[in-house]
Amino acid sequence: MKKTLFILSTLALLSACDKTPEPPKPAPPSVQATLVPETLPTDKWVGKWVGVEGLHLTVSKDDSIGRGHYLLSMQYGLDADASGTFKGQASEDGITFNRPDGPQMLRAGDGVATGLKWLADKKDCLVVNTGEGYCRE
Repeated sequence: MKKTLFILSTLALLSACDKTPEPPKPAPPSVQATLVPETLPTDKWVGKWVGVEGLHLTVSKDDSIGRGHYLLSMQYGLDADASGTFKGQASEDGITFNRPDGPQMLRAGDGVATGLKWLADKKDCLVVNTGEGYCRE
Protein backbone atom coordinates (compact mmCIF):
# COMPACT_ATOMS: atom_id res chain seq x y z
CA MET A 1 0.00 0.00 0.00
CA LYS A 2 2.82 2.43 0.88
CA LYS A 3 4.56 1.54 -2.35
CA THR A 4 1.43 2.30 -4.40
CA LEU A 5 0.91 5.61 -2.59
CA PHE A 6 4.54 6.54 -3.18
CA ILE A 7 4.30 5.75 -6.91
CA LEU A 8 1.05 7.71 -7.31
CA SER A 9 2.45 10.77 -5.52
CA THR A 10 5.63 10.62 -7.62
CA LEU A 11 3.57 10.45 -10.83
CA ALA A 12 1.46 13.40 -9.67
CA LEU A 13 4.55 15.49 -8.99
CA LEU A 14 6.13 14.59 -12.32
CA SER A 15 3.00 15.42 -14.27
CA ALA A 16 2.79 18.83 -12.55
CA CYS A 17 6.41 19.60 -13.50
CA ASP A 18 5.80 18.73 -17.14
CA LYS A 19 3.52 21.70 -17.78
CA THR A 20 5.11 24.74 -19.40
CA PRO A 21 3.84 28.07 -18.16
CA GLU A 22 1.81 30.20 -20.52
CA PRO A 23 3.45 33.41 -21.69
CA PRO A 24 2.11 36.52 -19.98
CA LYS A 25 -0.76 38.23 -21.74
CA PRO A 26 -0.08 41.76 -22.98
CA ALA A 27 -1.72 44.60 -21.11
CA PRO A 28 -4.84 46.09 -22.71
CA PRO A 29 -4.13 49.05 -25.04
CA SER A 30 -5.49 51.51 -22.48
CA VAL A 31 -2.92 50.31 -19.94
CA GLN A 32 -0.09 50.14 -22.50
CA ALA A 33 -0.68 53.80 -23.35
CA THR A 34 0.08 54.73 -19.75
CA LEU A 35 3.26 52.60 -19.66
CA VAL A 36 4.98 54.26 -22.66
CA PRO A 37 5.79 57.94 -22.17
CA GLU A 38 4.10 60.21 -24.68
CA THR A 39 7.35 62.07 -25.29
CA LEU A 40 10.80 60.55 -25.19
CA PRO A 41 13.49 62.25 -23.08
CA THR A 42 15.43 62.88 -26.30
CA ASP A 43 12.49 64.88 -27.69
CA LYS A 44 13.56 67.66 -25.31
CA TRP A 45 16.80 67.93 -27.26
CA VAL A 46 15.05 69.24 -30.39
CA GLY A 47 16.45 72.66 -31.30
CA LYS A 48 19.74 74.46 -31.78
CA TRP A 49 22.91 73.78 -29.78
CA VAL A 50 26.19 75.71 -29.97
CA GLY A 51 29.73 74.36 -29.69
CA VAL A 52 33.05 76.21 -29.83
CA GLU A 53 34.77 77.87 -32.81
CA GLY A 54 31.68 77.78 -35.02
CA LEU A 55 30.65 74.19 -34.28
CA HIS A 56 26.91 73.70 -33.97
CA LEU A 57 24.16 71.09 -33.85
CA THR A 58 20.48 71.21 -34.73
CA VAL A 59 18.30 68.31 -33.61
CA SER A 60 14.93 67.85 -35.31
CA LYS A 61 12.37 65.05 -35.24
CA ASP A 62 12.19 62.79 -38.28
CA ASP A 63 8.45 62.11 -38.14
CA SER A 64 8.52 60.57 -41.62
CA ILE A 65 10.21 57.50 -40.10
CA GLY A 66 8.45 57.52 -36.75
CA ARG A 67 8.75 58.19 -33.08
CA GLY A 68 12.28 58.30 -31.68
CA HIS A 69 13.93 59.16 -34.99
CA TYR A 70 15.87 62.37 -35.49
CA LEU A 71 17.85 64.37 -38.01
CA LEU A 72 21.11 65.79 -36.68
CA SER A 73 22.48 68.69 -38.73
CA MET A 74 25.94 69.50 -37.48
CA GLN A 75 29.25 71.15 -38.06
CA TYR A 76 31.38 68.81 -35.92
CA GLY A 77 34.86 69.81 -37.00
CA LEU A 78 36.76 72.84 -38.25
CA ASP A 79 37.18 71.49 -41.79
CA ALA A 80 34.40 72.13 -44.32
CA ASP A 81 33.90 68.41 -44.87
CA ALA A 82 33.27 67.83 -41.14
CA SER A 83 29.61 68.71 -41.47
CA GLY A 84 26.40 67.07 -42.58
CA THR A 85 22.97 65.85 -41.65
CA PHE A 86 22.75 62.41 -40.09
CA LYS A 87 19.84 60.16 -39.17
CA GLY A 88 19.68 59.31 -35.49
CA GLN A 89 17.61 57.00 -33.35
CA ALA A 90 16.73 57.23 -29.67
CA SER A 91 18.34 54.62 -27.46
CA GLU A 92 18.53 54.03 -23.73
CA ASP A 93 21.59 56.28 -23.41
CA GLY A 94 20.83 59.01 -25.97
CA ILE A 95 20.69 59.23 -29.75
CA THR A 96 22.79 56.87 -31.85
CA PHE A 97 23.91 57.93 -35.32
CA ASN A 98 26.58 57.24 -37.92
CA ARG A 99 28.80 59.75 -39.65
CA PRO A 100 31.98 59.38 -41.73
CA ASP A 101 34.16 59.00 -38.61
CA GLY A 102 32.08 56.04 -37.42
CA PRO A 103 29.14 55.24 -35.15
CA GLN A 104 28.46 57.87 -32.51
CA MET A 105 26.27 58.45 -29.44
CA LEU A 106 24.82 61.84 -28.53
CA ARG A 107 24.11 61.99 -24.80
CA ALA A 108 23.10 64.59 -22.23
CA GLY A 109 25.73 66.23 -20.07
CA ASP A 110 26.98 69.49 -18.76
CA GLY A 111 29.78 71.81 -19.81
CA VAL A 112 32.37 69.91 -17.81
CA ALA A 113 31.41 66.67 -19.63
CA THR A 114 32.25 68.28 -22.97
CA GLY A 115 35.89 68.60 -21.92
CA LEU A 116 35.93 72.12 -23.35
CA LYS A 117 36.92 74.93 -21.00
CA TRP A 118 34.81 77.46 -22.95
CA LEU A 119 31.67 75.45 -22.12
CA ALA A 120 32.61 74.41 -18.57
CA ASP A 121 30.07 76.74 -16.90
CA LYS A 122 27.12 75.52 -19.03
CA LYS A 123 24.51 73.21 -17.49
CA ASP A 124 22.47 71.96 -20.47
CA CYS A 125 24.70 70.26 -23.05
CA LEU A 126 24.85 67.36 -25.49
CA VAL A 127 28.12 65.46 -25.76
CA VAL A 128 29.40 63.20 -28.54
CA ASN A 129 32.95 62.68 -27.25
CA THR A 130 35.28 64.49 -24.90
CA GLY A 131 36.22 67.56 -26.90
CA GLU A 132 32.98 67.59 -28.88
CA GLY A 133 29.97 69.07 -27.17
CA TYR A 134 27.14 71.49 -27.83
CA CYS A 135 25.23 73.54 -25.26
CA ARG A 136 22.10 75.64 -25.13
CA GLU A 137 22.80 79.35 -24.99
